[in-house]
Amino acid sequence: MFKKILIANRGEIACRVMRTAKKMGIATVAVYSDADAKAPHVAMADEAVHIGPAAAAESYLVADKIIAACKETGAEAVHPGYGFLSERASFVEALDAAGIAFIGPPAPAIAAMGDKIESKKLAREAGVNVVPGYLGEIADTEEAVKIANDIGYPVMMKASAGGGGKGMRLAYSEQDVRDGFEATKREGLNSFGDDRVFIEKFIEQPRHIEIQVLGDKHGNIVYLGERECSIQRRHQKVIEEAPSPFVTPEMRKAMGEQAVALARAVDYHSAGTVELIVSGKDTTGESFYFLEMNTRLQVEHPVTEEITGVDLVEQMIRVAYGEKLPFSQDEIAYDGWAIEARVYAEDPYRGFLPSTGRLTTYSPPHEERSDEGVVRVDDGVAEGGEVSMFYDPMIAKLITHGADREAAIDLAVEALDAFELEGLADNIDFLSALLQHERFRSGEITTGFIAEEYPEGFEGAPTDEQLRTDLVALAAIVGMTHETRMSLIDGQLGEPVYPSMHQAVILDGARHDISVDPQEGETIVTVGEETVAVIADFTPGQSLLDADCDGRRRIVQVHHNGRGFEMVTRGARHHARVLPRHVADLLPHMPEKVAPDLSRFLMAPMPGLLTKLHVGEGDKVEAGQPLAVVEAMKMENILRAEKAGTVKAVPVPEGASLQVDEVIVEFE
Repeated sequence: MFKKILIANRGEIACRVMRTAKKMGIATVAVYSDADAKAPHVAMADEAVHIGPAAAAESYLVADKIIAACKETGAEAVHPGYGFLSERASFVEALDAAGIAFIGPPAPAIAAMGDKIESKKLAREAGVNVVPGYLGEIADTEEAVKIANDIGYPVMMKASAGGGGKGMRLAYSEQDVRDGFEATKREGLNSFGDDRVFIEKFIEQPRHIEIQVLGDKHGNIVYLGERECSIQRRHQKVIEEAPSPFVTPEMRKAMGEQAVALARAVDYHSAGTVELIVSGKDTTGESFYFLEMNTRLQVEHPVTEEITGVDLVEQMIRVAYGEKLPFSQDEIAYDGWAIEARVYAEDPYRGFLPSTGRLTTYSPPHEERSDEGVVRVDDGVAEGGEVSMFYDPMIAKLITHGADREAAIDLAVEALDAFELEGLADNIDFLSALLQHERFRSGEITTGFIAEEYPEGFEGAPTDEQLRTDLVALAAIVGMTHETRMSLIDGQLGEPVYPSMHQAVILDGARHDISVDPQEGETIVTVGEETVAVIADFTPGQSLLDADCDGRRRIVQVHHNGRGFEMVTRGARHHARVLPRHVADLLPHMPEKVAPDLSRFLMAPMPGLLTKLHVGEGDKVEAGQPLAVVEAMKMENILRAEKAGTVKAVPVPEGASLQVDEVIVEFE
């Protein structure tokens, strides 16, 4: 077995690979850019080598620097993780020339599957179903329009070398093609160095299913079931699960056999994933089509590991060393259900804008494996660390495993309640809302789920009456605990004055008169006509309240502010104040601060680069008109006018680096 391997990546996947390598007794080498000098993956490795500036193009994407690091440290093999150089055939060839093993598939297989156009041709030849479309190179927008019209709308425009949701545009009309074709080419060129675009029919009510394959160098190839990856936003996966609630055993077998046939056609070994699209309208499940093959480890590989018990990273390392797979297709069994939720640095309350900054608080839920289920967190960040604009915004992956789908979902919701993260915006509330959504829990999902269920954006998960009553009761305990503490401090100057047991809780603007009756081992809180028996051990300054409300477990994050405190749970944020009733009576007469009117300004919704300005001083604009393009985290974001107006000033030039909320355009 290898004695030392280098992980040519960063963040959570670098840490993930290192955990398995250490378990196998293999020494590890990390590489890092200027931005990652103090990153967890650097601290976790046995050795670390600096490879350049923060920009990936000058560090993680430079093959020569990776090879030099291998030679410097004596690393015998390289695991590429996902992204960066993981699907570069030229990198594999360079490693081979240097006598360094690649922990992944052979270069010809990467080259064949890395080109979406060529891979579809190969898939068709291997007997794999492919989506109707045009697989040749498209010269310009006019040709793209003609092709799209011939195929019939809707169509999907995709960068040939794309991946991870980048370089993709959905077009429902000729105008959509004209608006999006050049942008798709630019994203392909900027992210992958290849501006070729292809067009294919968009499958309506589509479900995104993928098959995990694993092969060795001795001709053995198996599939390890499917993953459901339909919950996506802008083609970026958000929640994945294994197995799929849609796939039958017969479908699994047919899909798996086609995936293996494709892998065999390109002499594949190592882990790989064949992505398929299936129409939700297809009740037989026979109309599934090949999308692409990812010749690497997928971000969502943990859900397959949890239901099969197979450590995919370990098998990749063993295959690269020349070992045979230790199991056959008939020996692969599936147990229970697994869910993965991706925690991103983005603000769902502001249109999912990317967020950067320092993690002032980072406390993920405790990992556990028991008869009740599994809670697993794959991450590569630490409290005090920085999430920068240079890399992917993913912070962590929360993985849960239960006896069935409902159990796995419930575990995930509970774990998200306990996921404490401060310092930048995150999507934890949104993930919780998705997992609680009735349609998601029914399994009737498509890739359009988020767009269909949240057409106006996200404003927090709905709160049922029982949860609201419990929150009022918990707010009473939190508020009175703090008031009791303050009375004891005041009591140092005289006799303490304890708070009244009769208070008013203002929760999200609504008043609830409550009474508190402390008893041995529990507190009885009366909220209106209802009583709630609360068991909670809460002390002032505590940020996480884990309580029992009449047998219902409630995990609530508590954040104090100037005029009360915020309670975060079950995918929503609630503002609470606890006041003496006579003070609460005065609230309607207290003046409220009015927020300033910012409607005259187009402000940067995120830190990024102003790549394009479409307007100048004195220009008249109409609602919906593109005003500027801001590039952040490798994605182009088109900013449009919300209403008609006249441009008064443009205070920043094209090419400027923007801070969040920086004014780009001022209107009269």
